[in-house]
Amino acid sequence: MTASPTSAPSTVASPPAPAPAGSISDKASGTKQIEKAIDIVAKKLSVSPVAVIVMGVGIILFCLLILFCICKRCIFKRRRKDKGGKKKVDMKSVQLLGKQLGKDKGDLDALEENMEDNEGAEEEKEKQNLGKLQFSMDYDFTKGELTVGVIQATDLPGMDMSGTSDPYVKVYLMPEKKKYETKVHRKTLNPVFNENFLFKVPYAEVAGKTLRFNVFDFDRFSKHDQIGQIMVPLGSVDLARVIEEWRELLPPDDDEKENKLGDICFSLRYVPTAGKLTVNILEAKNLKKMDVGGLSDPYVKLSLMLGGKRIKKKKTTIKKCTLNPYYNESFAFEIPFEHIQKVTLIVTVVDYDRIGTSEAIGRVVLGCNAAGAGLRHWSDMLANPRRPIAQWHVLQEMPEKG
Repeated sequence: MTASPTSAPSTVASPPAPAPAGSISDKASGTKQIEKAIDIVAKKLSVSPVAVIVMGVGIILFCLLILFCICKRCIFKRRRKDKGGKKKVDMKSVQLLGKQLGKDKGDLDALEENMEDNEGAEEEKEKQNLGKLQFSMDYDFTKGELTVGVIQATDLPGMDMSGTSDPYVKVYLMPEKKKYETKVHRKTLNPVFNENFLFKVPYAEVAGKTLRFNVFDFDRFSKHDQIGQIMVPLGSVDLARVIEEWRELLPPDDDEKENKLGDICFSLRYVPTAGKLTVNILEAKNLKKMDVGGLSDPYVKLSLMLGGKRIKKKKTTIKKCTLNPYYNESFAFEIPFEHIQKVTLIVTVVDYDRIGTSEAIGRVVLGCNAAGAGLRHWSDMLANPRRPIAQWHVLQEMPEKG
């Protein structure tokens, strides 16, 4: 009996294990799909696959740039909104403040006297009606010449015993000393002058000049009485056209009265956005004789006051042995707009003494709380921001030391 051969055990092949996620085969298939998509796009656009890749990268970068700009703008706006620093100064508010001060200065001057006497207040109002003056201005830009016309005046007050006046007009272009005078018109309150005067003014200096009209009553045997005045800062008018207008005469300063202390001329310029006040001390004239030799050694001291306390001070150089010093020196003060109504500027002319104590000759007080010419100059400065406004001032007596 033949034994059947023993068969070898059959080996059953196990199925291959599934590839894990993210395996090399999946990545390869994904890459092939991307390449296939690129080829399809390249064929549709009739460009090479490399060009398609470059365009895709460019589009992605452009989108990222737009997102970056949007985020940056949103953050910048939020920072500006949250920032509680300096407030932006409205230039119109500065001009309105100056103009309002100009309107109120007559009221402030009137309130200083006769506050309890109603009849006296009415008389004061009547005195303020000093008449009107008509004038003209024509500036030639090519020649640098300003033609000023004094046309006529009306409703002037009677200064003589007969109830009439003998009026004439002095015309100044400040801060220069040069002046013109019209002819005297006898016994009239409505004179017609029709006279023109020529001033040489380079265009670069126009903004710093002030045109001044002083109306006087002529008296042969005594000092002429000043009826009123008009101040026209050239920086505040449009000289590109011929100007012809009427203005009411304002009460005269003490410039033409007997003055034993002297006069000083300086300009004020205020820039609200920067909070910067610039004072340019130009010159002084007819100063009081303080030395034995009949002269003085004057210098000018500037004091910036706030709440009755001096917060800053500056001074010019000393001019030896003269009663008519010329300085032309500028000084700057940092004054934020919210403080410009609270500060007071005191300009004092002092006679320098090397041995003893330097003695003050006189001073000028300026600010929103000042009066007369000091208030008028300050209000003109505020009404014309960024422009230097020059004006002559009569030195006032120093206050008595308490």
